[in-house]
Amino acid sequence: MINMDFCSSITHYKFLNTLLLFFIVSCFLTGCEKTNQNTVTIKEAIKKYDQATQLEGVVSNNDGLIKVGAIKVTDNNGQLIASAAVQNNGHYRVEIPANTVLPIVLSFYPAAADTPKLITAVVHPAITKYDINPLTTSIAKKALAMGGYTHAHLVRAAESAANVPDANKTTAGFRGDPTTQYGGWH
Repeated sequence: MINMDFCSSITHYKFLNTLLLFFIVSCFLTGCEKTNQNTVTIKEAIKKYDQATQLEGVVSNNDGLIKVGAIKVTDNNGQLIASAAVQNNGHYRVEIPANTVLPIVLSFYPAAADTPKLITAVVHPAITKYDINPLTTSIAKKALAMGGYTHAHLVRAAESAANVPDANKTTAGFRGDPTTQYGGWH
């Protein structure tokens, strides 16, 4: 005859083991769902032009160079910093005063009513050549929508603006010699 106290203790033991296993699994799963509340925000150092600097470039659209219009340079608050006319060859040159804090926006205002306004964002004081075209306008608008004109936002916006076929984003999808893609093996 089987001792009932023994069977009862085995059932109780199995129940406790199941309960313990359930508790351990639920603690593990709860730990996986928690998000890191201590995220660090990285602030970019304030950049500015230490001395008066000439910015230059060309203004174009999908049809070619735009030869008539004006360039206006504004700060992050929309305050006018400088302006210049676009030359007959589509080229512009504008002087940025010393101690101008970045980012700044170069805006092209066309003389023709049917030509859209174009922009580009400036975030690096060492770069002095900035072309202004529909692609730079798209990148600047995306970066602003991401939170502002920062290097990181401009890079992400530029990456999303590039038209690379999905089949060509990896070496396996590249149709050609993979040792020459991206300058060789990586």
